[in-house]
Amino acid sequence: MESKLFIPEGIRIGHAGNARTGVTVILAERGAVCGVDVRGGAPGTRETDLLRPEKMMDKINAVVLSGGSAYGLEAGCGVMRFLRERGAGHAMGDKVVPIVCQAVLYDLSGEGYVYPDMAMGAEACRNAVADTPLIWGKTGAGTGATVGKILGPALASPGGIGAATVEAMGVHVTAVVAVNACGDIIDPATGAVVAGTRSPQGGFLSMKQVVLSGNIGALAAGANTTIGCVLTDAALDKVGANKLASIAHNGLARTISPAHTDYDGDTLFALSAGAVKSDFNLLGILAVEAVERAVLAAVRG
Repeated sequence: MESKLFIPEGIRIGHAGNARTGVTVILAERGAVCGVDVRGGAPGTRETDLLRPEKMMDKINAVVLSGGSAYGLEAGCGVMRFLRERGAGHAMGDKVVPIVCQAVLYDLSGEGYVYPDMAMGAEACRNAVADTPLIWGKTGAGTGATVGKILGPALASPGGIGAATVEAMGVHVTAVVAVNACGDIIDPATGAVVAGTRSPQGGFLSMKQVVLSGNIGALAAGANTTIGCVLTDAALDKVGANKLASIAHNGLARTISPAHTDYDGDTLFALSAGAVKSDFNLLGILAVEAVERAVLAAVRG
């Protein structure tokens, strides 16, 4: 089931950023079917309503993952302008409107407001179409990500952005996940904490145990959110894409403890760019596994 990173035909991925924040763009210039599932109490998104199955828009042109909290939504405008200049988008008379969906995480650390802007969004697009070699970890949307902030930044662990592909019976699912979680990162194979709040005495504290001990306020100490996208070459309609995005959240629940808190805006997109026929239950299993591996890759660099 394990595979090297697979990117469906017609999809390109690019990063851009600086020392504090960044953006990752997943381009589908010719269009791709997309669904989304937004969880947690503090999401920051754009163009997620049109992904609902009853809405008329059939395909989108990009998924953007970025830092910057709500300020980072500006990066999506740079992606729109880039796509418009290449003639990609939904045709409306003599105009074209690129359909760009986005989710953000909170990484406004340090002095002032440093966030992905239009220029950074466009730069990520240029890197994508230039097929700039992809690296993972503290780059793109994962640049400013951290996990385990309940005792302050000095004892937090690095987050990041990770990717992984799983494959079975001729169908592929790739997950790209930027991990900036409120909770601990758990390896499901061992149950061990691999990233989180570091104890002053060594090792990791258990976020769940901190909360169960009565320190509920600790959850609000950090600024969080895990965002990502699963990509597949399986043929899906919008109903299937939305279902796949929902199922993929099980991968977050298995690797992040606790997941989907009021202080996270966990959001996963699902992008279908292919015509491979597949059993949907198989796709769900692959998506969960891909998300698990991507989360672990993000914090392991």
